[in-house]
Amino acid sequence: MLTPLLIAIQFLTIVPVRLKGELSEQDIGRSLLFYPLVGLLIGILLALLAWCLSSQPAMVTASLLLLLWIAFSGALHLDGLADSADAWLGGITSKAKTLSIMKDPAAGPIAVVTLVLVLLIKFVMLTALLTQQNWAALIWSAVLARTALPLLFLTTDYVRPHGLGSILKQQQSASYTRRLLLVVSLLALFSIGLMALLFALLVFLLLRYMMERRLNGFTGDTAGAMVELLETALLLFFVLT
Repeated sequence: MLTPLLIAIQFLTIVPVRLKGELSEQDIGRSLLFYPLVGLLIGILLALLAWCLSSQPAMVTASLLLLLWIAFSGALHLDGLADSADAWLGGITSKAKTLSIMKDPAAGPIAVVTLVLVLLIKFVMLTALLTQQNWAALIWSAVLARTALPLLFLTTDYVRPHGLGSILKQQQSASYTRRLLLVVSLLALFSIGLMALLFALLVFLLLRYMMERRLNGFTGDTAGAMVELLETALLLFFVLT
């Protein structure tokens, strides 16, 4: 199972992972099972940095945490959020137009505004959490947001016929994914409580409903947008509750 783990790390982070030989589609599909573990790695790094900089002003630490969060993930999900934001407004009349706009690499004003707002909310919430020294919120926001990806692949159709998402969907193990979701849910339940877990599920279902209504499924961009929006929503939840 080492190869699927390395694939997950390579795809979701900027860690320079070297993979030997040709990758099988089965290994690519199994990499979904390790997405929560990559989220845990990101969350622990954020919490460690926050702890090391605990003597610094909260706003200074929050800005460095946000920089690390973006850099370590290679802004992968922010790119998906930007593309999805442009497509959701520009393609409001049809599924085909929405998918077409997502393929355009240029970022429109809606994408820019969305990114600024999401990052601003994250920065403010991080500042608040740092004053509370709530390290668990940092860790679980990253973990649950990436746990949503195997759940999305398990429950929702992938609308593009080719590409990495198509391979992940075809090769995903439903039984192992259900076990993974159960384990993560139980750990989250004992760590952050039922309300946080239910809130994460509610946000997931809302975002999934929006994808189903517009696209009858999801794309890589909307999956990335889901990660960013879930992270932001969970940070808000932990601050406001």
